[in-house]
Amino acid sequence: MALATGTLVMSLVSCQVDHENRGPEARQGVSSGRPDPVRLTANVGDLAAVPVAKALEISAPGGGLQRLAVATRGGHRLRGVLEGDVWRLTSRLEPGTDYVARATAVRSDGERVERVLEFRTQDLSLDQQTYASVAPLAGETVGVGMPVIVSFDLPVTDRAAFERHMRVSSTPSQPGSWHWLSDNEAHWRPKTYWQAGTEVSVDIDVNSVPAGNGVFGQESRSVDFRVGAANVYKVDARSHRMQVFSGGELLRTIPITTGKAGFITRSGVKVVMEKFAEKRMNSETVGIASDDPEAYDIDDVQWAMRLTHSGEFIHAAPWSVGSQGSANVSHGCTGLSTQDAAWLYAMSKRGDVVEYTGTDRWMTLENGYGDWNVSFDDYRNGSALS
Repeated sequence: MALATGTLVMSLVSCQVDHENRGPEARQGVSSGRPDPVRLTANVGDLAAVPVAKALEISAPGGGLQRLAVATRGGHRLRGVLEGDVWRLTSRLEPGTDYVARATAVRSDGERVERVLEFRTQDLSLDQQTYASVAPLAGETVGVGMPVIVSFDLPVTDRAAFERHMRVSSTPSQPGSWHWLSDNEAHWRPKTYWQAGTEVSVDIDVNSVPAGNGVFGQESRSVDFRVGAANVYKVDARSHRMQVFSGGELLRTIPITTGKAGFITRSGVKVVMEKFAEKRMNSETVGIASDDPEAYDIDDVQWAMRLTHSGEFIHAAPWSVGSQGSANVSHGCTGLSTQDAAWLYAMSKRGDVVEYTGTDRWMTLENGYGDWNVSFDDYRNGSALS
């Protein structure tokens, strides 16, 4: 290697075709009339540890660069553009990977020559890479209130760099925005509820993108999902009724009970997060000690659908049927008869919307899929690019 003015001149390896040293003049050491040599150079300072975020450039001084291809040893080609005698990388490098660049150039005497260079990118530990988990899952059918949720296992402090590589598209197209809840979690929601039947594609193209503090994206993710029927359930805690709508049609009005004094159910827009045909419910998980008079521990609560991180569910509550439709007696959950709960559970899916009114305790953005509890303008202000 020869290093000059910050540019590494790559040593040539096998497979090069070189006519520069042929002929009697070259054999006799006569330099007059020799064409200018063609070399490959790259803007990296260490052949064995090229940074994955490097804006790689390769050039061929001494000749007209006609073609250049860069690929892993396994044959995966990198995208790039050739501008004059300089090839610029437009895709991104993988960590700990060997690359081979093969070029064809025209020497000053018109002779075509081939040149090859090799380099390796830096190795990254898991502590230097953040992995993106995406919801919904690939192929999932969700409700009209389902946000796109991207969770990172290590903090993303350069949110703007990542968000530039995070895209949501849909058919039919619907405007929306990202909103960062923290350095580890970003959501995307449309301006209004999804249209039923929408096909959605999520492209989290963050592999090798700098996340800040020496951390890089570990792997890009692509997920396609579908929006199903527009199920919207309207709960009025004052009238103790739930109206079940699907596609704008009222299917049923169900008597319910919600949270009593001290355990008031939150008003606002909630979204079904997960479903359990049977679930144990223990008051200690929501901060009620086992020796508290309000404590409970029920092994087999049926037809439970989670609405908040804080522990609000819709579920079967056969013990409160006498109060359903007339009084609020729960610890914050929405209780239905077993028959009504089973019917609702069967038609529901993750992302279905439950709109609550009638209390003075309010749902928040962070408590579950609370994305619909702020105006779209305020939501959009949570984008790193706003």
